[in-house]
Amino acid sequence: MSDKEFDSLLLENRKARHDYQILETFEVGIVLRGTEVKSCRMRKANINDAYAAFRGSELWLQQAQINEYTHGNRTNHDPKRSRKLLMHRHELNKLLGRLQTTETMVPLKMYIKNRKIKLLMGMAKGKKAHDKRQDLKKREADREMARAFRR
Repeated sequence: MSDKEFDSLLLENRKARHDYQILETFEVGIVLRGTEVKSCRMRKANINDAYAAFRGSELWLQQAQINEYTHGNRTNHDPKRSRKLLMHRHELNKLLGRLQTTETMVPLKMYIKNRKIKLLMGMAKGKKAHDKRQDLKKREADREMARAFRR
């Protein structure tokens, strides 16, 4: 997904690309309350430790923290509550079996698209320590080649 496809990027989970190998991405909607939307627009949220899990036949975002809205009153929300994710039924059916194996669904980005807050979720598989070292070596080799071409 290119940066031009959404209006404004709110959050990015850089840790996910380091800890996981991203196999496939999905754009999903998220059910938020009014004060949660205002906090997200102010970038007062954290999706680094979040993941998606099924409850029955619905997909829920767990462990995402959206801080309370500063000007909210008694209608403010619980920062760590689970939030429902919105996807088409055929996509949910496709994911149901995959999430019960070794794969995990993690949020990669939170952004605004057509005045709605969306998440870019990635179907991911955990990396081992040697995979992370391999990625680091490859990145360093690419930097060296780029430096050599500039000279």
